[in-house]
Amino acid sequence: MRITALDTVCLSRMHEPERQWITAQYRTVKADCAVVRVHTEEGLVGIGEASAYGVPPRIAEWVDWLAPTLIGKDAADPATPPHPNGRDRAHDAAVAGIDCALWDLRGKMAGKRVSELLGASPADSVPMYASSGCRYDWRDRPEQLIEEAVGYADQGFPVMKFRIGTDWAWDGVTVDRFLGLVRELHQAVAGKMKLALDGNCRLTLDEALPIAMELDRLEFAWLEEPIPWSDIDGYATLAAAVDMPVTGGESFTTLEQFRPYIEKRAYDIVQPDAGVCGLTELVRIAELAAHHGLKLYPHSWHNGLMAMAHAHAVAALPNLEILEVCQIQGPLQWDIAAEPPVMDNGQLHLPDSPGLGIELADEVAGRYPYIEGHYALTVDR
Repeated sequence: MRITALDTVCLSRMHEPERQWITAQYRTVKADCAVVRVHTEEGLVGIGEASAYGVPPRIAEWVDWLAPTLIGKDAADPATPPHPNGRDRAHDAAVAGIDCALWDLRGKMAGKRVSELLGASPADSVPMYASSGCRYDWRDRPEQLIEEAVGYADQGFPVMKFRIGTDWAWDGVTVDRFLGLVRELHQAVAGKMKLALDGNCRLTLDEALPIAMELDRLEFAWLEEPIPWSDIDGYATLAAAVDMPVTGGESFTTLEQFRPYIEKRAYDIVQPDAGVCGLTELVRIAELAAHHGLKLYPHSWHNGLMAMAHAHAVAALPNLEILEVCQIQGPLQWDIAAEPPVMDNGQLHLPDSPGLGIELADEVAGRYPYIEGHYALTVDR
């Protein structure tokens, strides 16, 4: 089945003031989405979400640039998709969107779910974790984090991942003050839900070590990217200091970028994102991670089509266990789908439909036209 055209649907939705959130020094004011479509001569269309961190219009430019190298090629040929280069985020997001769309197409052509193409006996549903903890403000009711977490526990999520809040320097937040809130949070959900922390690369090693040791004592599920990603030796030190898994790698787009972290045992769990590396590269990373005894928990922050790509990988690959689902993306997240999947009691149920299992909703581009500008504004206090 030959490829005849490629295009990109760029979408946005402004957050209402009450939905906006500040973490670090940034207020997120809108949700973005970029969906790559691959069209074929027989009328089948594959769709794949590219990470909006690549900026949707720039992603669309790269898809248009790459299209002549793909038109006329066989959509089923594993050699057809281009490769990420690990250097340009927009390029790699475009490549990832194309790759995921081709997997969707192959599933539709074969009449199988993508998970059935990835593994011999895939699961019909996958556990999700609630990814959020971005809305609490150290100056104004930091206990909002606890209230939010209790809500996720009540919904049946097995794990919640949270962040470290607004800029610590604004309000003199220390490691001890942070850990005080963490202990209160842990006590509020103990026995109901596990916790994980994403440091967003904002901590120093001296700050991260005592935090890691306390989270280890509290039996946290994992500690994600606490220090700058370039400090491989620092990650190795953290990983060796605690039994709790230390994780990272969400911005990496090639297996080669993960190599030094794997070789130095700097990560216990690797976290590539199919929205920036594609499903093909994610599978390669998963295979090498498994060879070294490591798990893979995909980073999956944006919208529903990206979540579906990761859900199929979690359902099929042996060292993938849980799916990240963003809790604060707003209506755009699932409104892009004509029919969202069933999600209940912390589980996402894979649709019976072939491919990734969802189609774009009618008139979605008219309802959510792309809004120029960055998704976040810098805040100064």
